[in-house]
Amino acid sequence: MDVFADGFETVHLHQDAATGLRSIVAIYSTALGPALGGTRFAPYPSTEAALADVLALARAMAYKNALANLAHGGGKAVIVGDPRTDKTPTLLRAYGDVVGSLGGRYVTACDVGTYVADMDVVAERTSYVTGRSLQHGGAGDSGVLTAFGVFQGMRACAQHRWGSPQLAGRRVGVAGLGKVGTRLVEHLHAEQAEVVVADPDPAAVARVRRGPGSVRVVEPDQLLRTELDIYSPNALGGVIDPGAAATLPTEVVCGGANNPLTGPEAAQVLADRGITYAPDYMVNAGGVIQVADERNGFDFDRARAKAAGIFATTLEVLTLADQQGVTPLAAADRIAEARMAAAAGRRNTG
Repeated sequence: MDVFADGFETVHLHQDAATGLRSIVAIYSTALGPALGGTRFAPYPSTEAALADVLALARAMAYKNALANLAHGGGKAVIVGDPRTDKTPTLLRAYGDVVGSLGGRYVTACDVGTYVADMDVVAERTSYVTGRSLQHGGAGDSGVLTAFGVFQGMRACAQHRWGSPQLAGRRVGVAGLGKVGTRLVEHLHAEQAEVVVADPDPAAVARVRRGPGSVRVVEPDQLLRTELDIYSPNALGGVIDPGAAATLPTEVVCGGANNPLTGPEAAQVLADRGITYAPDYMVNAGGVIQVADERNGFDFDRARAKAAGIFATTLEVLTLADQQGVTPLAAADRIAEARMAAAAGRRNTG
């Protein structure tokens, strides 16, 4: 069943009583190629809430893929339910049938609530899957290059801000010590940065403390008040509203969390204060670069080299923002929109 959504190519709702599957696949754009984006499995309170989330996520993926110079448009999917109790191999196979029915216009991957092992099951029913295990020819854990890309974006911010990409001696606050944050800390230690970390999970903090290099640990709310050179959000989104942006004691904001700002207003407050902001969908694109490489037969070195390009993209965006007198968020959007529009124009006239 299709629904109306302005600006989207197609939105598909699917319900299968036999398996309990309730899913929505949103395709924002295929101008640059098949829409690529993960599948989120979450206990949404209503169909309306699930639809709102998948639309926002699909649009963001289109911009992310365009800015990363991938031959992919943007799409996203959600499965409504509690992944801890509702996820079954039968349901995942049924979802694979849904993806397959779209004929390659949408390629799925992991997201919140879905994992590499789940993509292996989905792949039993369709080939339009990425983020599979290494044993099944996939890219494995995409957090590896997500963290690497954030690190490259951070280095570019340092180049733009201080004239050198070196992070040695810089005080970097890492909020969130999941797969991305933990690996980012490792990159920062290798660079000899001073690292401050925060995570509500004591086990995550203990894991990082056991790693190489020393860290200073603070409470999550305290990190927003700690004097830093770089603040790096790598957990939940929406942590920087206009109020927080007005008081955040840092010179750079660069992290892997999706939507760390509550909106353009927060981006403007940061810009007005002279704080360099690296748009999240620009610097956290390493993960989608990693899984996109599966479509060509995964080669880690090739994917890593492409993720290293996040350094140049970040400099391009920050330079354009300065030249046009706009926020980096607006500059990144303009570049992505121009690439999608040019691709759509070529397709329409080809």
